[in-house]
Amino acid sequence: MRFAAISLLLAATPLVVEAYPQYAKRLAGSRNDNRAKYPILRRAAVPYSDQYPYTGAKLDGQSGTGKGGVQVPAPGDTAHEYQDPPPGAYRGPCPGLNTLANHGFLSRDGITTYTEMVAGLQNVYNVDFSTAVALTMLGFVFDGDPISEMMSIGGDATLITGQDGNFTGEYGGVSKHGTFELDVSLTRNDFYLNGDSYSFNGTLFGMMLATAKNTSTAANPLFDFNAMALYRSQQYDRARVENPWLYFPQLALHNYGAATFLYEAFPSSAKNNTPDLETISSFFGAVQLEDGTWGHVGERPPPNWHNRVTPMTLADVTGGIDALYAAYPKDFGANLGGTWFSLNETYTPSTGSNSSAGDSALVCGAYGEILNTALSAPQPYAMYGFVLEKAGPVFAPYNCSFPGLPTSIAGLAS
Repeated sequence: MRFAAISLLLAATPLVVEAYPQYAKRLAGSRNDNRAKYPILRRAAVPYSDQYPYTGAKLDGQSGTGKGGVQVPAPGDTAHEYQDPPPGAYRGPCPGLNTLANHGFLSRDGITTYTEMVAGLQNVYNVDFSTAVALTMLGFVFDGDPISEMMSIGGDATLITGQDGNFTGEYGGVSKHGTFELDVSLTRNDFYLNGDSYSFNGTLFGMMLATAKNTSTAANPLFDFNAMALYRSQQYDRARVENPWLYFPQLALHNYGAATFLYEAFPSSAKNNTPDLETISSFFGAVQLEDGTWGHVGERPPPNWHNRVTPMTLADVTGGIDALYAAYPKDFGANLGGTWFSLNETYTPSTGSNSSAGDSALVCGAYGEILNTALSAPQPYAMYGFVLEKAGPVFAPYNCSFPGLPTSIAGLAS
């Protein structure tokens, strides 16, 4: 299954309502009337306007138009201009999310919500609606708070994202190692090496650039499929040698999905969707210093950047995972004090399909893994209900079936 890597090693926690009676209220209906009970300790994303609609998504968790090819930020839209992160703001290992926050498409303090992420992914990167929901939900089931519906795109912000006066679980944010953030990243250290697996590493960016020059040209390096496939392989080989406590389960395959953004989401449609150095360095916040090394500034799109003309779909992401891994297959396992132990697992890339049945299989595969992963959240009952409430209506038209798992609020309550 294409999304089996997302929750393969997470043990499912029994769904026991009696263990979490304070969350039974979720099943009474919408929580909009309870918003005043939650702390308002965040700046919030900049609202969208009719003057600058982008792809038409609003801060309501609904679909936009999917009509891309628009300039981001739009000329004259000063509310979405780049700003350095404010003091105390959260930023993490994902350049795409950092970019959204630096432009106010997510809350500039880095404490975001489900609706902000779903709208931001659509409006900035022209991600297909169901794909935006799936990617957002994957972030939440790993690192978000289902009660306040908040998530840090950086480190632990439990005191901000939690419900005032109640303990709703510890959520490490996107920077938490072992969830979305894993070893063998593109431009972040492995956690064991220095305990910082979320900050930009200019040396690694320089290595990625060298690979791009090798697979294209030194004069015009491209961060395309060929470069990303080879560099992912090189990073794995390096980590096997340098990190005596490397952990590389199938869960790490979502790093391959992240790599697809460099040639699927970041290139500008105004430049023929070319993943060149100007574009990729801007999204990574990479700036070359006088000595030739790479430093870091705030992430942002390059000038006159236009998003994709057609929406980015789950097929683009999962097909990218398949192809990148198939180009250089790697053994899943772990270094234990420098000795490699294989997990003896095999990943068989899917062939994919452009048919409606193929699309349905992709969506249902993603939804099923999201539901299963929700069972391992700090508050599994609340998280599972959150997923059903938000994602259930989006995925309902695909008629997904998961034996043994409730797929409705009514089924969860029974």
